[in-house]
Amino acid sequence: MKIVIAKDQFINGLQAVQNIVGTRSTLPILSNVLIRAEEGRLELTATDLDVSVVCSVDAKVEKAGATTLPVKRLFSLIRELPVAEIELSVDDKNICSVQAGASYYKIHGLPAEEFPPLPRFKDNRKFSLPQEKLKEMIRKTSYAISTDEARYVLNGIFTSLKKEKLTMVATDGRRLALVEEDISQSKEDGAEFIIPAKVVGELNRLLQAKGEVEIRLNENQVAFTLTAEKGHPVLLCSKLVEGNYPNYRQVIPTETKERIALAREELLQALRRAELMTSDKANSVKLTFSKNNLTIAANTPEVGEGRESIAINYKGPEITVAFNPSYMMDPLKVLTADEVYIELRDEMSPGVLKTNSPFLYVLMPMRIN
Repeated sequence: MKIVIAKDQFINGLQAVQNIVGTRSTLPILSNVLIRAEEGRLELTATDLDVSVVCSVDAKVEKAGATTLPVKRLFSLIRELPVAEIELSVDDKNICSVQAGASYYKIHGLPAEEFPPLPRFKDNRKFSLPQEKLKEMIRKTSYAISTDEARYVLNGIFTSLKKEKLTMVATDGRRLALVEEDISQSKEDGAEFIIPAKVVGELNRLLQAKGEVEIRLNENQVAFTLTAEKGHPVLLCSKLVEGNYPNYRQVIPTETKERIALAREELLQALRRAELMTSDKANSVKLTFSKNNLTIAANTPEVGEGRESIAINYKGPEITVAFNPSYMMDPLKVLTADEVYIELRDEMSPGVLKTNSPFLYVLMPMRIN
């Protein structure tokens, strides 16, 4: 194999795949990136056996071929080279020579045949949507994913496609975020699957503001193909989280008594300040809704106390409810609407945060001392 490649192209390709590779891998081949040179492009593949990423970059291919090289070491070397163009050649013992101006290096690789194969997907189970739309849905839900490994079915985003409506849900048992979007291009109906947290993080990084993403499914795996206007597609494959997601509809209150409009940014800033007066042990702020006024108060004996008032349009009875401030701020940080609505029933019932788009956030109250 012999190629000439622009340094920035090579770095972009390696950056797209190297996150998948773990630092402590039991199999040496899993620390490597599979490099395949063919017809004017270099294809790069990395996997940890659960998640795989494939991307291609333009290259001048003088001799086609394939090998695997340690990805972290290769990336560090390429990044430090002081030239704009790099020449790579690999011999039949998988030793890669790197020539860049006056710099010359050799890196020992492993045979391409040892690299684990990618899963296969049928074409009859697929749907697509704009990358920007999927990125926004992930942004509005991913902060609520559980990190408790004992409840592993919650370690991801539950995704459901029914009657051309895509629903994504994340919960950790204390709060729940849900977002919906209409999808027109779909060969799939009635699909339900859980995207693992690691893949959610990769999608967040790889999804662009333009272009489409095609999602394909098989029994226990999912593949995302990201196509942009320029450049080659990126493929992300993953095993799905196994198990049955809890019935999240039961958590969403069916009736609330009060619906109050709030300025999102003003509420977020007030909660930020109030949170400074809480501690890890006493992490709650009190919200008191009274006639045309919202009072936000925090009082922690060993830290201090704070109180502020916000003018609101409210005519109902006085309600005081306590929430974890950081849980309440999470959706406010990612939403873009100027106005949000909080729906309340009483002090001990969950609060529901909504916008004028198909989004809702259920937050469990905390006990008021």
